[in-house]
Amino acid sequence: MGKMSDRNNTVMHTLIKKESLHTTVRPNLLNYNDTYDQFSWQQSEKFVTGLEAGSVNIAHEAVDRHVDDGLAEKVAIRWLDKNEKVVDYSYRELAQLSNRFANALYFLGLNPGDRVFTLLGRRPELYITALGTFKAGCIFTPLFSAFGPQPIRSRMEIGEANLLVTTLSIYHKKVKPWRSQLPHLKHIVIVDGSLDSGCHYFSVLMADASAVFRCVHTDKDDAALLHFTSGTTGKPKGVVHVHGAVLAHIVSAYYALDLHQEDIYWCTADPGWVTGTSYGIIAPLCHGVTMIVDEAEFDAARWYRILEQQAVTVWYTAPTAIRLLMKIGPELRQEYPLDKLRFIASVGEALNPEAVIWGLQHFGQAIHDNWWQTETGAIMIANYASQDVKAGSMGRPLPGIKAAIVTRNEHDELEVITEPMQIGELAFSSDWPSMFVEYLNQADRYAQCFEQGWYLSGDLAKCDEEGYYWFVGRANDLIKSSGHLIGPFEVESTLMEHEAVAEAAVIGKPDPLAGEVVKAFVSLNAGYTATNALRQQIRGFARQHLGTAVAPKEIDIVDDLPKTRSGKIMRRLLKARELGLPEGDISTLENHSSH
Repeated sequence: MGKMSDRNNTVMHTLIKKESLHTTVRPNLLNYNDTYDQFSWQQSEKFVTGLEAGSVNIAHEAVDRHVDDGLAEKVAIRWLDKNEKVVDYSYRELAQLSNRFANALYFLGLNPGDRVFTLLGRRPELYITALGTFKAGCIFTPLFSAFGPQPIRSRMEIGEANLLVTTLSIYHKKVKPWRSQLPHLKHIVIVDGSLDSGCHYFSVLMADASAVFRCVHTDKDDAALLHFTSGTTGKPKGVVHVHGAVLAHIVSAYYALDLHQEDIYWCTADPGWVTGTSYGIIAPLCHGVTMIVDEAEFDAARWYRILEQQAVTVWYTAPTAIRLLMKIGPELRQEYPLDKLRFIASVGEALNPEAVIWGLQHFGQAIHDNWWQTETGAIMIANYASQDVKAGSMGRPLPGIKAAIVTRNEHDELEVITEPMQIGELAFSSDWPSMFVEYLNQADRYAQCFEQGWYLSGDLAKCDEEGYYWFVGRANDLIKSSGHLIGPFEVESTLMEHEAVAEAAVIGKPDPLAGEVVKAFVSLNAGYTATNALRQQIRGFARQHLGTAVAPKEIDIVDDLPKTRSGKIMRRLLKARELGLPEGDISTLENHSSH
């Protein structure tokens, strides 16, 4: 998302004119207004070949159809291991490997609709598992491998996981202690190491399975994906998407990422995050491109080397990575000629205007911000290859997407704000193919997302006179850190399991690299004294149970936490005090009296 910054109006209002930039590739979207006005989802169904009797399956669109269309020997995935060893998988090989996994699922007794979870880094087995799961008509759920045991368990409980594919190390550290307590979990498949009792070897299952499989004829409304996103209170929400969402994946990648079949494409996101699935597996393969997958974590020199050596043409990454590259400076960038790189896009959190300008200065092109959510399933608002970019704006709605800024009138009814640059909630007419169909087992919460034909995003934004949208902030207190959505309740509940902690409250604290970092405030039980050693012990406890991606980076020990008279902790007040902002209305604060 693009964030409007008042700190630097000159940068914020920078307009990057696309006619001044040279490109040898004809953009897929040439005239935004004409394409937007003439677009219909029904006509765009030509992008999807489909199966017999009108059925559609994501894996058929991603791999099988390319085998039939003359791309069988083309490299689908080029995988780089941590030592930069390169392994190529052609579309034919990917089709056969995913066939084997689909057959293995049936051998293990899974049926269409059963749920397959992964706890893996960016390994080939993850991509094979995803595609094979789709083929078998099962539901694919990737979890972020850096999660600690409790976030993993809660998601597998909510999602009623039937099978988990993971590494031996992750299994022993994070799953084995409580495996027997999940009644739906029937099988564990290990991709490496020595075989553990009660588990299956991935390689053995694959070797014993046939490479021939007839893709299940799933309907467009059949569930295909289950992603998890945290709420401000309560347990994580299971977001369900269907096979028909593939149409939005294809169309959005065509327009917003400007994918052409000859592209070498690199999405740096882990598939445990929705971007790494929608645009790190499904969309690029559907377009028949060659997709780069890097097993290693961020390393600036390595990333520049991959961009150069693999001749990447389209690069989709996150603001955190961009800010890290900016922090390192331009000298390293200048060591690597990146003549093939023609389009850079970013998503996951606010992309500050300075980053857009930095891209223009050091890559010869703007970094194209776009906006979407786990719930929307696909990119909704974007900056385009052929269109002018306003630094700090997240762009304009995709063809087929009707967006608006809404507010409530005196009758508590939604009204569309027509005056430019007025703050309201970002909303969408609820009729695009990748719109989520369910919060798993939370029908009331799902219904609350929709009103008067609008999907309410929970984000505050503005729209200018030319239809460019500008992100303002979250309407709730979810924390966004390095692209990950973190719910305070989950972190607070874990902190309170430490014997010394009586109460806990968590906020997001602005950070120049991660966007936000998690900061916790805890009060202690009787008999405990606030010391630096105890603070570090609590922090280590949180890291052990939540993982480094979710655990607090800072912990303050306080005498008590500000609460309302009803006992609700006022995170808003904690954040205001932490950042030196106005405290706002504190009339409901416990023990507060007016003067």
